[in-house]
Amino acid sequence: MAPRARRQQGVQSIEVGGRLLRALARSREPMMLRDLAVAAGMPAPQAHRYLVSFARMGLVEQLAESGRYDLGAFALELGLGALARIEPVTLATPQLMPLSRKTGQTVALAVWANQGPTIVRWLSADTPVAASLRVGSVMPLTRSATGGIFLAFLPRATTAAYLRRELADNARQGLTPTAATDLDAAIHRTRRRGIAHIRDFIPGIAGASAPVFDHSGEIVLALTALGYAKPFEAQLDSILPTLARAAARLSDRLGFRRTA
Repeated sequence: MAPRARRQQGVQSIEVGGRLLRALARSREPMMLRDLAVAAGMPAPQAHRYLVSFARMGLVEQLAESGRYDLGAFALELGLGALARIEPVTLATPQLMPLSRKTGQTVALAVWANQGPTIVRWLSADTPVAASLRVGSVMPLTRSATGGIFLAFLPRATTAAYLRRELADNARQGLTPTAATDLDAAIHRTRRRGIAHIRDFIPGIAGASAPVFDHSGEIVLALTALGYAKPFEAQLDSILPTLARAAARLSDRLGFRRTA
């Protein structure tokens, strides 16, 4: 039996004080000393000593008008430095395998590129679907879950020209929808639910997609699952929340802060 790895020694006081920084990071507003101490699980005098040292380092600051504590300039510098090192596709790619295993479906990542919603990562399930779809495929805005999620969460000015062209192509090919107003209900539903779901993207194939947001609140990725329509729809109550949770975790890693 292999020997159990020894736990590396650290500086316990730093770990204890870190609870105060974590509490401030999670709060949406500056905090009173007593509230910070409660959140960090320590007596107020002990919390105050840590805060004095953190203030000297620039990790926290005390607001003169209220006496409350907030994160300081150095904390912002650290956060921005960490965000600058995170590349969304690189961060998300390792999550595809566990997501495919949990859902039993083919999964993909898409970004908004110069042709519109474009697949940049693709991981087939045990039963592959849609052989015509692979890395580099551009997904329709109006007829795919991936396109629908970008249509719902990107600024209208970003998608308008692409949407006009696609609606015109739909009309020429006898496809629907052919008017932007036909999409209003679907866009509203996607925004409200936080997920897009298409039952017949291509004949016999269903899909769902969830948005991944960065620290500025902009959508940077679509996380998509798709599979044969009948089994996909039968497992929808499991697939949708699993997909949404995976996208939310990635958004959290990218610094996205949800509003109430």
